[in-house]
Amino acid sequence: MAVFTSLIGGIAGYGTGALMPLVLVPIVGPEPVVPIIAISATLTNLSRSLAFRGAIDWRRAKLVVLAAFPTCILGAWGYTLLSGPGAMLLIGSMLVAVVVLRRLVGRHGFQVGDRGLAVGACGWGLVVGGTNGAGVIIIMLLVAAGLTGAAVIATDAVLSVVIGLVRLAVFGVAGVATAKVIAVALLIGVVTLPGAFLARLVVERLPIHVHTAVLDVVVLIGGVVMIVGAVGKMG
Repeated sequence: MAVFTSLIGGIAGYGTGALMPLVLVPIVGPEPVVPIIAISATLTNLSRSLAFRGAIDWRRAKLVVLAAFPTCILGAWGYTLLSGPGAMLLIGSMLVAVVVLRRLVGRHGFQVGDRGLAVGACGWGLVVGGTNGAGVIIIMLLVAAGLTGAAVIATDAVLSVVIGLVRLAVFGVAGVATAKVIAVALLIGVVTLPGAFLARLVVERLPIHVHTAVLDVVVLIGGVVMIVGAVGKMG
């Protein structure tokens, strides 16, 4: 599953953080899912950055990092305060929200300048700090800022590496990045390394709308299942 989601993420720019919770929650529980994906995604996005390094828009990447850095810390810290059902409810809600948001934005295209990108990055930092599946938000912002094709995937990848390190630092200080979390994350991260380079080979050949539609359905169903399970445990 990790290799598959890495391939999907390398093609669409998002998907890894949205699909992996559906597999990880039944195995390790909801609490360690965000720290696990924060660590593994850093490795995954590092390989993606190397594969697409020539297409990175460094100016916009620096702008987003500066805007998202403080809110990411706040979001990651807030996640460490959640209980098991609370974490599951947050992750499930976010998965459903990103599908709906992507559909709405795709239907009503919008554009942003540097100021709009910075404001959007502040909100993205808060969301990405405390949950998974927020990759679609920064993808939409980068597209609205004028990036296209490989530049979107490459810039998103380098942003995710930096933000992943910020999240890891917060989780480490909070004590949620345990030995088990690190071991599972490293396993996922290592096996996903080939995915980025495979994605580069197919990124211009595979119809994006086909796998995006399938991805939306899977993520939507998984999010609803998590929400129902969290509500049941709270009751």
